[in-house]
Amino acid sequence: MTRNPANWISSVIVLALVVLIACSPEKKALKNFRYEKFEEVINYFQSVLTRQPGNGKANYYIAESYRQSNRIKESEKYYARAGGPGVNKDSVLFYLAKAQQANGKYAESKATLEELRSSTTLDDMRDRANKELAGLDYLGKLDEKKSYYRIKNLETLNSNFSEYSPAYLNGELYFTSSRSNERIYATTGTPYTDLFKAETKGAVVDPNTIKPLPISINTPNVNVGTITFSPDGKTMVFAKGNTGKRKGANNVDLYLSRFRNGEWTEPTQININQPDSWESSPAFSPDGRTLYFASNRKGGSGGLDIYTAQMDSRGRFSRVRNMGPDINTSGNETFPYVSENGKLYFSSDGHPGYGMLDIYVVNRANGKTAIENLGQPVNSTGDDFGIFLFKPDRGFFTSNREGGKGDDDIYTFINEDPNLKVVNYYLQGVTYNFTKDSTKEILPNTKVTILDGKGDVMQDFVTGNDGKFLFRVYENEKYTLIGETDGYLVKRGPFTTNGKSVPLETLKELITNVTLDTLLVLDRLEKNKPYELRNIYFGFDSANIRISSGRELDKLVEVLNDNPEIKIEMGSHTDSVGSVEFNINLSQRRAESTVNYLIRKGIAPERLVAKGYGKSKPIARNTNPDGTDNPAGRQRNRRTEFKILEVGIRQEKKEEDDDDKYFKKDNDH
Repeated sequence: MTRNPANWISSVIVLALVVLIACSPEKKALKNFRYEKFEEVINYFQSVLTRQPGNGKANYYIAESYRQSNRIKESEKYYARAGGPGVNKDSVLFYLAKAQQANGKYAESKATLEELRSSTTLDDMRDRANKELAGLDYLGKLDEKKSYYRIKNLETLNSNFSEYSPAYLNGELYFTSSRSNERIYATTGTPYTDLFKAETKGAVVDPNTIKPLPISINTPNVNVGTITFSPDGKTMVFAKGNTGKRKGANNVDLYLSRFRNGEWTEPTQININQPDSWESSPAFSPDGRTLYFASNRKGGSGGLDIYTAQMDSRGRFSRVRNMGPDINTSGNETFPYVSENGKLYFSSDGHPGYGMLDIYVVNRANGKTAIENLGQPVNSTGDDFGIFLFKPDRGFFTSNREGGKGDDDIYTFINEDPNLKVVNYYLQGVTYNFTKDSTKEILPNTKVTILDGKGDVMQDFVTGNDGKFLFRVYENEKYTLIGETDGYLVKRGPFTTNGKSVPLETLKELITNVTLDTLLVLDRLEKNKPYELRNIYFGFDSANIRISSGRELDKLVEVLNDNPEIKIEMGSHTDSVGSVEFNINLSQRRAESTVNYLIRKGIAPERLVAKGYGKSKPIARNTNPDGTDNPAGRQRNRRTEFKILEVGIRQEKKEEDDDDKYFKKDNDH
């Protein structure tokens, strides 16, 4: 069979065109955009603009590349000329307004947002425009507020490169910098970052002591940065990722290392990382039991959100919780930090601010939170983030504002607010149980959880051999404590700080610690032991539950929900008035009435048994020794009790046992 030369030549030409198109510079640039190699995208489309200055598509991709690589200031003029098929006009206007804010052009930004508000057909985008407009109005009021902050560039530490995210520990300042890397990270066009430390006395840094952390921490050609330490300095958590390679890490994850035998152990990823999300900017709470971090995982408010996770005594993290809409917005919330006085600081471009990331503090009062922009001079039209207080009135933060030495610089600050004095409130308690002879004894190894007034979990604590627990609380709030341990019923106990506040005018120090006391008594989980329910009342000769009794039964609903492994009998008792048959019948109807109430509240019927005992089990005399009536005794006998019939396996305990087996198996290997 012979091949037709003309057809063969045509095929070669077509194939060559396909290869040429597939390898075209524009297609490569769009591919780089998908892989977040923004510097290469910018370089290509800049070459397009030299030939076609009005090319809306080229302007759009340059603008997006600058914005997504945290250089939104540079994006303004490109958003202003962006457009064309496939380019979302609403998005262009919104980010043009944000870029104008970042460049301090608030009047222009307001005009752009008003244009967006009137032209968009989307309610969500109109809401975002309204929120930004309200934020611009807020800035005017913020600038009228007196600031007590004094700031200064930490020139002895900063270089021509980037220095950010300071953290102070035992006379050393840890920070992130790109100063020693020659390799360029394609997303930002800047060198990769490493972690460094330097000796310092307060804010006086010795530049001769600056050195990088070990290579086990600073992986070559990988962005490493943002570090936090447990209060004892023996546990380090830091962020690492962004290799810039196609087969490397695209996202950022959190790593943990421990200080043992004079050196840091090989870092390992912590168990709250998610494979397709970004986890960064970790920060331990002052007690070391809560880890704050930023993540763009699914289910958030948008962009980066701030989350918390609880760390147990084994160094494992659990109870990951989004901090909610008071903190998180559709923008980015990141770089959380909790100071010694318990206040949460963070950075955001979603709350009303000067244009890019601003630093905010969360003020809490009467169970509610208020977000406060720290204002100028701490905040600027640049990125302001990564705050850390080494004393209650002074510390460090990061900014890339005009006038710095490099890209990001570290600044020091002093807060001279005369009303800076604060009170830290702590709730300490002991878990007990009562023995059969009513002796109170300490109950160790008890998990105690504190809930806020809305019923949300704030923190967990596992008591030691002394049975003691400790929580941070706030003035004029209500809490619920939940205690649970093997062999005991899960127990709830209320606590309030109302009326326990210390007048600020009596304070002499910047920080005053006040410790409040409580007890939490748990009941042993015993079969066939009667637990009396007080204040369960019925009408005379009636099985109808009174409203006041319903409130008491609701507490039993809580017990059953907290202890899903138990099956109970609801027992009703009467006094001696009336015949045996009458009282058996009456008490049975009353027992069934309580069971039906519990079922209506969501308790599974198979967990409940109704039993009427009539007058067969008195706990007091119905008559006095002389035969006269004993009203007090008869009232005690007219009672409702529950007792445990069966005890299954508590699911949470089973899951913990499964985890222990898994980790033991992993260690064995």
